[in-house]
Parts: sequence; C-alpha cells; structure tokens
Amino acid sequence: MQHLDLQVIEQALAWARDGETVWLCTVLSTFGSSPREPGSLLVAHRDGRHVGSLSGGCVEEDFLDRLRQGEFEAAVTTLRYGDGGIDGAGMALPCGGILDVLVERLTPESANLVHLEVLHATLLGRRALLRCIDLTNGRKHFVQDAGNGPRVSHDTARDCVQIRMGPAARLIIAGLSPVSAACAEFARTLGFEVIACDPRDEVRAGFVLPGIEVQSVLPSVFIASGACHAATAVVALTHDPRIDDLAMIEAVRTPAFYIGVMGSQRTSDTRAARLQRSGELSDDDIARIRMPIGLALGSKTPAEIALAVMADIVRVQRGKSRDAL
Repeated sequence: MQHLDLQVIEQALAWARDGETVWLCTVLSTFGSSPREPGSLLVAHRDGRHVGSLSGGCVEEDFLDRLRQGEFEAAVTTLRYGDGGIDGAGMALPCGGILDVLVERLTPESANLVHLEVLHATLLGRRALLRCIDLTNGRKHFVQDAGNGPRVSHDTARDCVQIRMGPAARLIIAGLSPVSAACAEFARTLGFEVIACDPRDEVRAGFVLPGIEVQSVLPSVFIASGACHAATAVVALTHDPRIDDLAMIEAVRTPAFYIGVMGSQRTSDTRAARLQRSGELSDDDIARIRMPIGLALGSKTPAEIALAVMADIVRVQRGKSRDAL
C-alpha cells in the first residue's frame, strides 16, 4: 500500500467521526495504461472534497461531478471507465485503458467507524487482512490474510471482492546527508511514508523537505522503538559508522523488507567484519544487509545514488530479481 492510501483512510475517519457520510472508492482492476494499481483508494465528501486518486485526473473529475449531483446513494456501486465509455455513457479514457472502480457509501454509523479504524490500524502495520465486500448489498468484513496474492480478487460465485490490505510503505532514513535528501524526495513521490532520523542539531537545521518527518534521535533508537513493519525499508546514507552501524544492528532485528547501507565494496567488506565482531551479527544477519546499497548504475552524484537506492528498493518490493531487470 502507498502512504497516500493511509492519508485517505485518515481523512475518511475524520469525516466519519464528525458525523459525515463518505464515499470510499477502490480501484478493482486496470487494463492497459493506468497510473494507479488495483487496491488504490480515494475518499470523497458530497461537496467534492477528496483525498487520494484513481487515475491521472479524468476519472476523479467525472466521479466527483456525479457525486455532487446526488448519485451513488446505494451502499455499493461498481463503475467501469473506458471500454467504450463509462457504463455506456460515452466517456473513454485518454490513455485507452480500462478502469473498474468500487464505490462504497459509508454512513457515520458505529459499524462503519469500526471498519475504518481497523483499516487504519492495518495500514499502520498492525497486521495484514483481507477486506471482503459483498457487491450485492455492501456488507463487509475482514479475514486474516494467509499469504501473498493479487491486491484484488473477485469471487464471481458469491459476487464479492477481496481486497488485500497491508502496511503502507515506509522508508526510514538513518542519518542526514545530501544523498538522504535526494532519497527522501524520490521516496515521497513513489508513495512512501518517509521518516529521517538524526540526533545532530546542526545537520537537521539544514534539512527541510515538505512531507518528510524528521526525528531528532539516533536512528538505532527509533528503529528499536518498533518503527519497522513488513513494508518498511531502512537505509543508512551518511558514511558515519557511529550512525550507520548501529542502525544496521537494530534493523536486522525487525521485519523490514529492505535494509541497506551506503559505501564502496571495500568499505562494505570492512563493515561486515566489524558488524560481526562488535555487533555480534550472524552470517544470516549480514546477508540481509545490502552492502553496497542500490543498483549498480555507476552513480556519482547524490541524486544518482538516491535513484540507484530507490530503484533497488522498488525492485525488491515488487519481487524482481536482479537478473530479471
């Protein structure tokens, strides 16, 4: 899940707690070109206010216009954009693709509030769940997620959809540097929640990026506090072993899906020996740490190094092996 989806559910909760009805939209499937994958979310208020996205903008504009006109009063509605138009209304997508969308009308009753609160906890990393929605009456419930699979599946026999919900992608940056700044910006645009940690006041003073959370603590302390879940990547980008090494020692004790530290091959070999000796890390622990970090793109500048780092994180996130690139 993207951090944007967490923002969607937080806004849905805020409106519902204020006694407002909300419309929660989920991308069910895409065919052809589409900027948002199945499972992506948007929440809307009747007056047109909204958070999240379903496409590049054309779908949202049509949906919000119809919502303001009083449509979507049923508990659940499914829409198809493209494929000759929207439900036969003649609106084709400029990209030539097809987009199926689920629209749920959620009144501010207690059952819906509880449902949104469970969604919120899931996106914060408490546990992975399957969200099951009956397309005939809008009834919904959660079941434990037993494993990997498609983000959205359709049970045609029972006319229901199952939407896989898991932690929103998070990037923890251990230590601030020019590479850290570039990496944070790339990660934010890729949909990650970005948290940068550095205890040095003078370094933090020059690090101001919109949408990036900055913690004034040692990264190792923040990581050890329980900040990592299965959708977390941890990267150390300072060349300072006092920050980088401690962060790696704590990171391998977490379920983070990606752990990496910057440095040349020679520096990485020296660090591995040091972590085994002073950090008492096992061979399996060392194998979890990507040293050197990132794809071998021949990067030189901070932005190029950050690109190599984030490209490798996305590769692992998508389950691609290096030789498949």
